[in-house]
Amino acid sequence: MADKEAVVYIVDVAQSMGDCHNGRTESDLDWSMRYVWDKISTTVAANRKTWTVGVVGLGTDKTSNPQDTEGHPGYESISILQDIAPMTMTSLRDLRSKIKPSHTEGGDAVSAVVVAMYMIQAYTKKLKYNRKIYLVTNGEFPIDDSDGSIDDVSAKLNELGIELIVIGVDFDDAEYGFKEEEKSSVKTNNELVLQQLVDKCKAGVFGTMAEAIEELSTPRIKSVRPFKAYDGLLTLGDPAKYESALSINVERYFKTKRAAAPSASTVTSQVDLGGPSQALDEDTEMGGMEFSGVRQMRSYRINDPDAPGGKRDVAFEDLDKGYQYGRTVVPFNESDFPVTKLETKKQFTILGFIPNSSYEPFFNMGEAGIVVAQRQNEGAELALSALIHALHELESYAVARYVQKDLAQPQLLLLKPNPSIEDSFECLYDVPLPFAEDVRTYQFPPLDKVITVTGHVLKEHRLLPSDDLQQAMDDYVDAMDISKLSADDEGNPVEYAPIDENYNPVIHRINQAIRARAVHPDEPLEPPAPILLRFSKPPEKLIVDAKSEIRSLIEAAEIKKVPAKAQGKRGKKDQVKPLSGLDVDALLGESRRRTTISKDNAIPEFKQALAAATDDATVESSTKQMGEIVRKLIQDSFADMQYAQAAENMRVMRQELVGLEMPALYNKFVTALKKSILSGELNGDRREMWFKYIVEGHLGLITCDECEPSGVTQEVAKEFLKGSSS
Repeated sequence: MADKEAVVYIVDVAQSMGDCHNGRTESDLDWSMRYVWDKISTTVAANRKTWTVGVVGLGTDKTSNPQDTEGHPGYESISILQDIAPMTMTSLRDLRSKIKPSHTEGGDAVSAVVVAMYMIQAYTKKLKYNRKIYLVTNGEFPIDDSDGSIDDVSAKLNELGIELIVIGVDFDDAEYGFKEEEKSSVKTNNELVLQQLVDKCKAGVFGTMAEAIEELSTPRIKSVRPFKAYDGLLTLGDPAKYESALSINVERYFKTKRAAAPSASTVTSQVDLGGPSQALDEDTEMGGMEFSGVRQMRSYRINDPDAPGGKRDVAFEDLDKGYQYGRTVVPFNESDFPVTKLETKKQFTILGFIPNSSYEPFFNMGEAGIVVAQRQNEGAELALSALIHALHELESYAVARYVQKDLAQPQLLLLKPNPSIEDSFECLYDVPLPFAEDVRTYQFPPLDKVITVTGHVLKEHRLLPSDDLQQAMDDYVDAMDISKLSADDEGNPVEYAPIDENYNPVIHRINQAIRARAVHPDEPLEPPAPILLRFSKPPEKLIVDAKSEIRSLIEAAEIKKVPAKAQGKRGKKDQVKPLSGLDVDALLGESRRRTTISKDNAIPEFKQALAAATDDATVESSTKQMGEIVRKLIQDSFADMQYAQAAENMRVMRQELVGLEMPALYNKFVTALKKSILSGELNGDRREMWFKYIVEGHLGLITCDECEPSGVTQEVAKEFLKGSSS
């Protein structure tokens, strides 16, 4: 079960927080709320009912807290903006409207801590919770510490087990290297008081806001609790048949798990259509808009001459799965499917052993697990320890068949002992073995020799690197070495890109964008954090230092720039010229010009006709023939059997006419084809050809962005496809 959390954020919203300081263009409150919104939105994204949040406003125009009574002065201008409760998108939206600078000078920060402390005490009682208080303030309003309240507050915080985190706007921090000049005496004294309060707490953090905001760009790694995937016997042999079989009570946990980016849901603005709609939940309300989930409905139709339109709807329950066997469809009823499934029992058994040398690095690509002895079972610990030591001594790994539970798919796992048996912790690591089809073995010719057809071995050849080229490449590889490029705090060389600083930019960028959009639905997204793009390009220093090696490599390899491919001219495509300069068509006697295009070999013959065309009339004639073939395929197609072939012919026609800069021919053809399909001229209802193969296949009008002479804009092309739905 996830840990329970009760967190209260104290946000200083006094009038002074609306000012800008130290060269910033945004107010102290907006700057501070970057940190607070990030923390709160992370809690919302986690979607855990046990992670609760409360918010207290410090320096508010009104006072609203239980401690503000006649006998307890000092709690003025402190308001509870949100009671401790699970955080949702609705409460986040309501909170955004409440966080704004007030017209009050301020309130007592220590008193606000007391209010938050009693909020947590009343909510959590004596249950097990992680309790935290975040205080965000610029410290411009005096704090009253004359009565020794600091000691009482810190003692109560320690008694309740509450961690206090104080983050001040422009607070001095020697470790971070920040010091505000010309600071007021009030702010200086407040920093000392808050520092003393944090020091007296058993769990406390005191820092400056600049460091906190800088750390927001560093992705937070999600820590998860161990998940037990298996609890049972690890066997070697069959204990039911042989007394000598090995049987150990073990537990298996996930060691690594693939992290995936959050998935998206398709929603639409909720409208009243006169019927029931399925809303997602209140958490999908953003920016005053309500969204509804999109339901997908699928209908099945079969050919029926007696039904209206020649089609009849059938229920999903009346369908059977069918598998193609040659040109015949073989039906498979639900009652037949159990025969195809492997009836397995929960099992973890060792099938054999392999030497360490047979282990391949790509085995590590799967999700790894860890196998340990059953807890509080000394016999299992001793038996597993003996197996681990035996594997070490024999330099071997075990291959095991693993079935997590009954009727689950079996897996083959490779069991590897932990690297050092001197460690106090002994275990087996496992990775899934790939199937033979998962491993691609490619054979390449050797790089150091050329073997002729007769079997003669050549050590010198134009395809083999010379000694100068080999040396230049060696120097270049050495110059681009990044293993010792960076340096630590003491100046010692360290690895440039350690694995724990290599973050997945896709996952963390999407999370960053979701949090930003949740808090500020109308503002543009900020660019990705620099730390995510840190290793996307080679270091500039490395490129500068390796310039001489790059030049030497270019000279030794005789690298020359390839000229850009010339664009096709109107009425005639550029011919591909062989390096030898020979006229291949003339040598092969291909002087005959093709004038007709057949249906069986339409695409090659169409390309040949365009390649041999010398005037626009030939291109128009070939295009007309290709268009008639497409129409014939659609008209004679039984259901959709020839739709794919017709669409491929259209794609080639479109591509070739774009290259010839004659888009008008294709646009004229596809406009007429649309009219014929939608009007039913091509032997019945052929709208599936239009919607599925032409619209979804992007075979509509050629726009001026694709070919300048077209004159068709993107809007016209989109409207052309939209108009088909009427």
